[in-house]
Amino acid sequence: MTTMPGYQPYTPLRPRQRGFGIASLVLSLVAVATLLLCGLGMIVALAGLVLGVLALVRDSGRTQAVIGITLSVVVLAAGTAGLAFLLSRAAKCGDTGRYPSDTARRTCIEREFPFARSTASP
Repeated sequence: MTTMPGYQPYTPLRPRQRGFGIASLVLSLVAVATLLLCGLGMIVALAGLVLGVLALVRDSGRTQAVIGITLSVVVLAAGTAGLAFLLSRAAKCGDTGRYPSDTARRTCIEREFPFARSTASP
């Protein structure tokens, strides 16, 4: 195709791909909602963080990727803090110097974690 001097031929622009950025944002929102479900939100947040970084590297939905990364980091920080808190309380109940018998340790766990009360098996 020949063009007149000084003019460039028309080349259509590719539409911007935002798939990774949108996926990162959606996964981070799901992570916020599922954080209290036995730490499932931390796994989802990690996936959202990875997709957000991929979106930034590939320049795919930058705004959504930044929001997704930010939410994922917040969920990971909150989940890690919650897990550390629960593990420190569980470690206290596992101290054999403080609670020498199995019954005393079980009572400590039931006191510290009321949702973990033992029930009689049928």
